[in-house]
Amino acid sequence: MGGGLGWQLVRGWAMLVYAFMFLPVAVVVLLSFNASEFGAFPMSGFSLRWFVELANNEAILRAFRTSIILGLLTAAISTTLGVLASLALVRYRVPAANMISTLLIAPILVPEVVLAVALLLFLNFLNINKSFTLLLMGHVIFTLPFVILVVQARLVSIRRDVEEAAMSLGANPVQTFFQVTLPLMLPAVLAGALFAFTISFDDITGTLFWKPGGVETVPTQIFAMLRNSISPEINALGTVMILLTVGLPLLGLALARQLSKKRGG
Repeated sequence: MGGGLGWQLVRGWAMLVYAFMFLPVAVVVLLSFNASEFGAFPMSGFSLRWFVELANNEAILRAFRTSIILGLLTAAISTTLGVLASLALVRYRVPAANMISTLLIAPILVPEVVLAVALLLFLNFLNINKSFTLLLMGHVIFTLPFVILVVQARLVSIRRDVEEAAMSLGANPVQTFFQVTLPLMLPAVLAGALFAFTISFDDITGTLFWKPGGVETVPTQIFAMLRNSISPEINALGTVMILLTVGLPLLGLALARQLSKKRGG
């Protein structure tokens, strides 16, 4: 009896925690379809008005373009560097491999605000001004560890003798990588790229420190809009961001499963 009551309390507490975490998100989504410009319940009606105004807001569209370009570049660079680093650390004997691996993953362990301030102070010491390149570099530093962790976990599970068999049949190391290793690790590579894009797209702490004047991403644009007033467009923008940040990982999971089924078949 005591054990059953204990588990019921644990489940009840877990449900309260989830409700506390996700109810505000649900409220934002609901209010984004509210016909009234005042965010209050009960809703005065269902409307897509704020999404239409969002699509006509040039500042928000510009922020979306910046975030998408920044996210794609971050994903491309982080994935490329992450794959190369994982191959070097897993497949080859690299001196001080453990120390290098720890240094590459260290940005996850350091609070982002500390990392942002440290990089900014370091570049100010070098007399390097804020720029889009600095913003991109900061996002790559922060997202690279996630790619490395995902790709390394997959690469360790790929048997080395499969690659050796390809090379024994005449394939050189480059051909072996592109025709054998990369297809086998492709789900992890895609997952790492999606992680990098999503983290970059959602980031605000580092972006506030690194972005140059006049450049806004979606999170910093929302932050700037909130300082003036709480506009219903913010709810619509939040709903779009929720769909992107939740939908992309789900899409990546579906693609990874399809690729795994094809490999299995």
